[in-house]
Amino acid sequence: MLGNHGRGLARAIFTSPAKLLAKVGVTPNMVTVVGTVINMGLAIGLLARGYLALGGILIGITAFADSLDGVLARLTKQTSEFGAFLDSSLDRLADGAIFGSLLYWAISGMAPGGIRTGTIIAGICALVGAGTVPYVRARGESVGVVAKVGIGERTDRLVVALVGAGITDLGAPLVCFPVALSWVAIASFITVGQRIFYVRKHLK
Repeated sequence: MLGNHGRGLARAIFTSPAKLLAKVGVTPNMVTVVGTVINMGLAIGLLARGYLALGGILIGITAFADSLDGVLARLTKQTSEFGAFLDSSLDRLADGAIFGSLLYWAISGMAPGGIRTGTIIAGICALVGAGTVPYVRARGESVGVVAKVGIGERTDRLVVALVGAGITDLGAPLVCFPVALSWVAIASFITVGQRIFYVRKHLK
């Protein structure tokens, strides 16, 4: 949902930078790889160490800038199936680093108790969901069905998780963190179910 609304804004913002990068020979795949490395570095270096607000803001900025590779590809007419494959594959690495780092902080940085236990459980489920949602879509495409349906797009899940973590770091009640991760987990599992039923319906 949020991803769809942000694409037009991304094109407006990144067209000029994309033209500059094209002039100096930067390719869309280079942008994809660099963006993933930065996201993973921010997640492991900041989120896992408890800098949830700062990490969330910086990852949010770089995640939005992730649209730059697509803008550059269209501008330079370098769109390709491999580029889409690479982008999707590296997104899984970034997602794993982000949710894995949030889970690590919950385990190592939160005081023992019910909220910590709930956060860990929600974090595990959110991490599993982060990998399963795109996998189900990919498997659907492998049998000829493009299952883009679902209430929990990648952008939605990342925004909710990072905002929940960030506001907790800034002084909001600690329970906001597990609530955010629980929403991500539930939305992920619902999306998996929606996509499975969508594929089943179109394969009958």
